[in-house]
Amino acid sequence: MKTKAVRLYGANDLRLEEFELPKIKEDEILVKVITDSICMSTYKAASLGKNHKRVPEDIHENPIIVGHEFAGVIVEVGKKWQHQFKAGDKFAIQPALNYKGSMASPGYSYKYFGGNCTYTIIPQEVMELGCLLPYEGEAFYDASLAEPMSCIIGAFHASYHTVPGKYEHTMEIVEGGKMALLAGGGPMGFGAIDYIIHREKKPSLLVVTDRNDDKIERAQSIFTQEEAKKNGVELIFVNTNNVENVSEYLMQFTDGTGYDDVFVYAPVKELLEDADKILGRDGCLNFFAGPIDTNFSAQLNFYNVHYAATHIVGTSGGNTDDMKESLQMSAEKRINPAVMVTHIGGLNSVADATLNLPNISGGKKLVYTHIDMELTAIDEFEEKGKIDPFFAGLAEITGRHKGLWSAEAEKYLLEEYKKLI
Repeated sequence: MKTKAVRLYGANDLRLEEFELPKIKEDEILVKVITDSICMSTYKAASLGKNHKRVPEDIHENPIIVGHEFAGVIVEVGKKWQHQFKAGDKFAIQPALNYKGSMASPGYSYKYFGGNCTYTIIPQEVMELGCLLPYEGEAFYDASLAEPMSCIIGAFHASYHTVPGKYEHTMEIVEGGKMALLAGGGPMGFGAIDYIIHREKKPSLLVVTDRNDDKIERAQSIFTQEEAKKNGVELIFVNTNNVENVSEYLMQFTDGTGYDDVFVYAPVKELLEDADKILGRDGCLNFFAGPIDTNFSAQLNFYNVHYAATHIVGTSGGNTDDMKESLQMSAEKRINPAVMVTHIGGLNSVADATLNLPNISGGKKLVYTHIDMELTAIDEFEEKGKIDPFFAGLAEITGRHKGLWSAEAEKYLLEEYKKLI
């Protein structure tokens, strides 16, 4: 079977190509990919090429398929797995395999296994590890976005606090506590806000900061204080762009006691130092953002580490249970991963969008791999619709969903737009 795929040959060398997939082995599964969302981690891999720790040395001869936040439909099942999976089943993928100590992962390491393609072959280790997940939801984008949502979810489960007088760590955020989310105006921040408000264990206060007016305004339009309050959370947005002393300003919302949990969503030295300054006693600083600079560092107050028991944790990715939690919450309509999405495109847009990802404003870029469509911002649909009825239809649908992507929009796209194959 032929597939179309975006493959990495070297640093900044991504190519959209058509080639033949080998016949699957009895322990493999062939799937049709429907959606993939582009991750900043893919940009890092594409920028570094073979120098990335997950990318093989020989990609100039054996290129890998990029993309790891994908979902679709099973086409053919090898004999070994026919008792568990069948053709026609929808699926999601947990890409953090960690198979026998290997760093190999879809989207970084495999010749025939990745998300930015029309068809791909899932190797046996994925099923062995339980990382091919059944999906029964309505929209494929929810399954794709379960991967970045799992990273968000995992960070909350990884945060921890201590038990006074005992040598015990209690995993999770402080229920009913005070939380700050710094640089929360990006797609992962939006996903985090949605999850925080609608999860079981939540803070009583959530302060979200950013330095961009447009991001703050968009966040306020999606996450209202009324909705948050209904779920037991006092939600405050703060634009820190013109705030002279950020840490001092943020402390006022806690009456000077500081925050129990602080999450940092951008690898910026000043952000980390502000986060450290606003921690309360036994406060946990979660450094969520992954820096590219291997020597990235910031100044922290070790007096508070000793006397106030402040501490730091960093997370990179979620696990399979986090993926399952995301899929379940999406199916129950408790969270809406579409809050992360600002652009829609086809497979033909992947290479350029990936290599220029830091320069494209907005949130997640969602790709439909059987569609030929330039990457288009959702807020551009209405303007394009003045000359193209297809975009007029999309604008009408997204307008009824607070400007967000939706299952209705996905159905319309898949039914109406020009197919690649």
